[in-house]
Amino acid sequence: MMRLGVGGIIFYYGCQKLLGLFGGNGFGATMEFFQSQMGIPAIFAFLAIVAEFFGALGVMVGFLHRIAAFGLLATMAVAFMVNLNRVGGLGVLAAGEISVVNQIFYPLALGMGALGLMLTGAGKLSLDHAWGIDRKLFKTKATESAD
Repeated sequence: MMRLGVGGIIFYYGCQKLLGLFGGNGFGATMEFFQSQMGIPAIFAFLAIVAEFFGALGVMVGFLHRIAAFGLLATMAVAFMVNLNRVGGLGVLAAGEISVVNQIFYPLALGMGALGLMLTGAGKLSLDHAWGIDRKLFKTKATESAD
C-alpha cells in the first residue's frame, strides 16, 4: 500500500509535468519554467520530470524499485530545499501559515516515504520479486533468506 500511496501521489505530479494532464503544463512548459523561473539547469529539470513520472511508476509496480525510490527521494529532497529557500527558511514555521507549512512538509513527507520504500524493498507483490531482480541487484540477508 505504501508503494501505491507514495508512488501514486508523485505520479500525479509527474503526469502534470510530462504529459500536461490534471491541469499541468506539459514537458516543454515545465522545462522552460524550471530553467527560466527557478534557475534549474536543463539536465536536472529533465531528471526531476523523469523521476516523478517513470520513477513513480517503478515504485508503484515494484520494478527496479530501490533505484526508482532513490530517484523519488532525490527529487523530493530538492523540492524540499527549493521550497524551504523560497519561503525564507524554517523560521516561517513559527507563524503557522498553513500553505507555507505544506510547501515545506509535503515534499519532506513524500521523501521520507520514498526513503522507507528504498530501504525496505518492493516486497513479494512486485515485479522485482517475481523476476528476482532485487535478489540479483541487492544481496542482503533478507533477500538471501527469501531464496
